[in-house]
Amino acid sequence: MVSLTSLIIPILVSSVVVFVASSIIHMVLPYHRSDVRKLPAAKEDELLEALRRINLAPGEYAAPHAGSMAGMKDPAFLAKVTKGPLAFMTLSPGGSVSMGNSLRLWFVYIVVVSIFAAYLTSRALATGSDYLAVFRFIGTTAFMGYSLALLHESIWYRRAWTRTFKSMFDGLVYALLSAGVFGWLWPRG
Repeated sequence: MVSLTSLIIPILVSSVVVFVASSIIHMVLPYHRSDVRKLPAAKEDELLEALRRINLAPGEYAAPHAGSMAGMKDPAFLAKVTKGPLAFMTLSPGGSVSMGNSLRLWFVYIVVVSIFAAYLTSRALATGSDYLAVFRFIGTTAFMGYSLALLHESIWYRRAWTRTFKSMFDGLVYALLSAGVFGWLWPRG
């Protein structure tokens, strides 16, 4: 076993590498630009005005919503579902356009994934383990942390599978980068 404190440097270095890679993926590479569609300007204004009039509290919403298992058999609910559209939406309050807090939270998330990957690998491997063994454990654990939970968004909330798979591909890139850093900086003895 390896102490988790001896893995602080690989945890932090891999977190910075993943953070930089994710910035490049989302700001430079074009493949995420089609993840969310833009409404026509007039329709966007109309939708936003309707949501303001309804004055819903920030939160997660689905429409139509059955409310219970019994409600899923209600003819009125079934008619709404059949007629469509179905909506799954997140409402947030208005505010400034700043990504600072989201970037901070993203970095914390990356550190947490790195800590869990480090912890599991530190219990399975010893000091001086070879690069590929470390790479395999860290890469698998990090991939699980970055990618597998994304599947339920497409399964249950009808998020486009292409968007989910693109994000899972990103998670694979992050996992491989983490695995490389840990394999390089794993304590040798």
